[in-house]
Amino acid sequence: MRTVKRPRRYLPRQLKPLLTPLFRYSAARDAYVLRLVGRSTGPVLRFDRRRPQRFEGVERRNSQSVA
Repeated sequence: MRTVKRPRRYLPRQLKPLLTPLFRYSAARDAYVLRLVGRSTGPVLRFDRRRPQRFEGVERRNSQSVA
């Protein structure tokens, strides 16, 4: 049994329909693995669910306090 997890590679969501015939979803890994051999070899893919967040507050980095 593998002791080191294979690294996850993040892909854009737009590629999901193209890769579905080659990859299957593994609930244990919460990722997509290569069909037939993905249990032990091959890439482990996740589709990027992160969204860029906009910050609407005041910029406080590198600011100096005025006392």
